[in-house]
Amino acid sequence: MRSPDTPTEQAIAEARLHPITNPGSGERAFIPRLPPTFQAIREAVTTQAPTRTGLRLLVAIGVAAALLGALYLWRSAPAPAPLPPPPPTTAPATPRPTASVTIHVTGKVRTPGVYTLPTGSRVTDALTAAGGVKKGAGLSPLNLARRLIDGEQIAVGTGASAPPVPVLPEDPAVDLNTATPTELESLPGVGEVLATRIAEYRDTHGGFTSIEQLKEVTGIGPSTYDDLKTRVRV
Repeated sequence: MRSPDTPTEQAIAEARLHPITNPGSGERAFIPRLPPTFQAIREAVTTQAPTRTGLRLLVAIGVAAALLGALYLWRSAPAPAPLPPPPPTTAPATPRPTASVTIHVTGKVRTPGVYTLPTGSRVTDALTAAGGVKKGAGLSPLNLARRLIDGEQIAVGTGASAPPVPVLPEDPAVDLNTATPTELESLPGVGEVLATRIAEYRDTHGGFTSIEQLKEVTGIGPSTYDDLKTRVRV
């Protein structure tokens, strides 16, 4: 049995509730009793009308809260990954044929034999390809700066250089409109400078229309023209 001074569970529950009376029916109801601080805030909100300054402050706080929320959502959104740059498109390189000349080096060189060198090579390049000349070999008959001609033979230390033997097509005449500077140099009396002038005249005038136009090229006199007119064609 409980003593009279011992509060019952109902009494404890009612002590935690705040009684209110319904003005219409006179019945009493109980609502949870709030802590002092919350109670003061409730009384201030329910009994006092908000001032204009307070309303402005509440609106400002609401706007600030909305802005902070939008900023948070914007910053928390995943950033799109940058697209990788497109792979570079490179056109396949077209291999260019490498022009070459084949020559025969003989005589007093370290490694005589047949060698293939790039077009435009000189006699000195041929001797280097053959390992160089032997000690005591004379080079006086050779023009080391001369361009090589396909199919020629270079004799070293034999007392005289073998004349170049160019490989001529079925028609021995050289076409002035299609001949390369090297082919022009194979003509009698035409060196590197004169071959360049003939090529420049051809490019400037759109090609040769007659063999007689060779007379207009600087450096071709009557005697040179007589030597060339039977060796060229257009």
